[in-house]
Amino acid sequence: MSLSGGCRAWLLLIGLCLGLGAVAQAAISVADERGHRLTFERPPQRIVSLMPSLTESVCALGACERLVGVDRYSNWPDAVRRLPKLGGLEDAQIEAIVALRPDVVLAARSSRAIERLEALGLKVLALEPVDHTELRAGLATLATLLGRPGQAELLWQQIDSQVRRATAQVPPAWRGQRVYFEVDAAPYAAGAVSFVGQTLTQLGLAHIIGPELGPFPKLNPEFVLRAQPDLVMAVTHDLAAMPQRPGWSHLRALQRRRTCAFAPADYDMLVRPGPRLGEGALLIAACLGRLAAPVPGGNGTSK
Repeated sequence: MSLSGGCRAWLLLIGLCLGLGAVAQAAISVADERGHRLTFERPPQRIVSLMPSLTESVCALGACERLVGVDRYSNWPDAVRRLPKLGGLEDAQIEAIVALRPDVVLAARSSRAIERLEALGLKVLALEPVDHTELRAGLATLATLLGRPGQAELLWQQIDSQVRRATAQVPPAWRGQRVYFEVDAAPYAAGAVSFVGQTLTQLGLAHIIGPELGPFPKLNPEFVLRAQPDLVMAVTHDLAAMPQRPGWSHLRALQRRRTCAFAPADYDMLVRPGPRLGEGALLIAACLGRLAAPVPGGNGTSK
């Protein structure tokens, strides 16, 4: 049976409309933390990541093979160690990034490289979560970008399950004890509203730093001495040096070894707002399980 010219024309038109609809459905649109919206005809296949937590998130979402370059601090999983290193937050290697012809560059919104990269025609997605809500939203944005929108919720459920398991492992005597978590020897600390602080809160710990100071405040060293935390957490080498800081030998938590010292690789996991947040919670719970129980009513110190 032959079709008239009119029928053939209608069928061609319908096919064209269906084809356009398929293209429209394939397009990906995401907004970053600056409110900038990026559109891609298909999921990016060549990705540069300039932040370790973003590198880890891409890999956790099942797209590690799409990374073509990372910042100098990205070191997990092992596969990213072999990728070209492209500098850090303050000294990103612009020419080297451009030469890699990325479909998109993932960067912290505070990175100085963003404006230069965009001026050179590259698409930049800026994400820098500071709390659990922003981390969850950032994972959802990345999953959409990667063409795997369902993976974000599955990953977050895994993280949440690990945090809940860690919470159950914390000895009851440590609940409510006040913690000082150091993120830099300056000293900078993790506040109650940071992703680190929120994890500690979920584990039942309290904070010496209130929400009014922000997520990661720089402190006067005397602030910590006056606060007399029940528990101190830091990377191994910084914790070992704390007694030499003026006055800090009088911190009762240090005197009584109410401390959690984390090896550099474990500490990286703890201070990165990425997919290993749940593993970090389990690491903290394990440390608390090894410590001697604080004295009830004694501010976590022995008499």
